[in-house]
Amino acid sequence: MFGTGFRRGLLTNLLNPKVGAFYVAMLPQFIPADAPHAAMGLLLAGVHVGEGLLWSTVLVGFAALMSGALRTPVVKRLLDRVTGIVIVAFGIRLAMDS
Repeated sequence: MFGTGFRRGLLTNLLNPKVGAFYVAMLPQFIPADAPHAAMGLLLAGVHVGEGLLWSTVLVGFAALMSGALRTPVVKRLLDRVTGIVIVAFGIRLAMDS
């Protein structure tokens, strides 16, 4: 199960041009002029991947911990209402800006 999800995520990221555009646009500004560009770029990309994995692990763990409470009808109804209010508020704001 983990291997399937990992492969799917890896393939999605490798084939997504936005991921490459992000690294090409963002990472070079953090590479010192005297540092080897390829090695430092790979190191910075590795740090980004590590932070992403850590954040995803925390998020999945928290979701697993809260899954019982989040599935109750009361919480579902509350989340639906809050989401609806936010979407309507964005729509009103967009209509008022035009």
